Amino acid sequence: MNKQILLKSRPIGKPTIENFEIVDALPPLANEGELLVKAKYVSVDPYMRGRMSDAKSYVPPFEVGKAIEGGVVAEVIESHHANFKTGDMVVAPLQWQEIQAVAADKVTKLDKKTAPLSYYLGILGMPGLTAYFGLLEIGKPVAGETVVVSGAAGAVGVVVGQIARIKGCHVIGIAGSDEKKDYLINKLKFDDVINYHTTKNMEEAITKSCPNGVDIYFDNVGGGISDAVIAHINKGARIILCGQISLYNDTEIPVGPRPQSTLLKKSALMQGFIVSNYASRFPEGVRQLSQWLGKDKLSYQETIIKGFERLPEAFIGLFEGKNTGKLLVEME
Repeated sequence: MNKQILLKSRPIGKPTIENFEIVDALPPLANEGELLVKAKYVSVDPYMRGRMSDAKSYVPPFEVGKAIEGGVVAEVIESHHANFKTGDMVVAPLQWQEIQAVAADKVTKLDKKTAPLSYYLGILGMPGLTAYFGLLEIGKPVAGETVVVSGAAGAVGVVVGQIARIKGCHVIGIAGSDEKKDYLINKLKFDDVINYHTTKNMEEAITKSCPNGVDIYFDNVGGGISDAVIAHINKGARIILCGQISLYNDTEIPVGPRPQSTLLKKSALMQGFIVSNYASRFPEGVRQLSQWLGKDKLSYQETIIKGFERLPEAFIGLFEGKNTGKLLVEME
């Protein structure tokens, strides 16, 4: 059998299991210059929610009735290219399908000895590179500054906070459970963490955790949390717009505080970015992240769900805060 997961219908609000369909795909054939690969780990990421809608964005939307696509670590089981052999491990944007053919020039061969293979979908993949370039190129942290990270226990947030610590910053995380709070403070050495689920007044909490104000805000969530943080920015602050997961399932355009006046008064920068903006520098980012990992300056946690058919469930779990660190599905 060769199962494949399709987008059955476009979600209205939060995705449900009914928006997905699991089917049996045709047996794939690999032509000259192609590889036949078998999925090992499949990534689920918040940006994929945007591709389920037909609104114009920086990547084309998924097509209804067609396979969903995302980051996949896969094993080469048949090679028709001189640079690859059976047993090689690769990473690439691939379909949610157990076995498939892919052009050899569309994949990256992985070094099994450098790090666990799953890390190439996390700290050494898109989330880690997002944290690295977003914080260092837009945030430009300086030792002693206060950095606030929302979605701090997610795949990007945990890396942002740790890099900020490496740079000598005072790091405040915002997360959704006491378990995540304990992990961020005790394991990753964040200076403080605010549990937004149990915090009645976010602005008061920000004031307490950031007595010297906020110099850098790495925004993964948007919404009311971001409104509260932006109200406390210092002069010359940098606000990095990485994600707006709290808004992805909204069916109406939200109305909230407008930040322009605060940005003007504080001479602050607010900049959005897509990690692919830095694609030409990915090798640099992977090298540095690998070095920090090797020196135990970075720690990483994964939430791994087993079973190809549980991919829709795992994806929906992103919007329920069920993961700490990178959320992956491992093939059984």
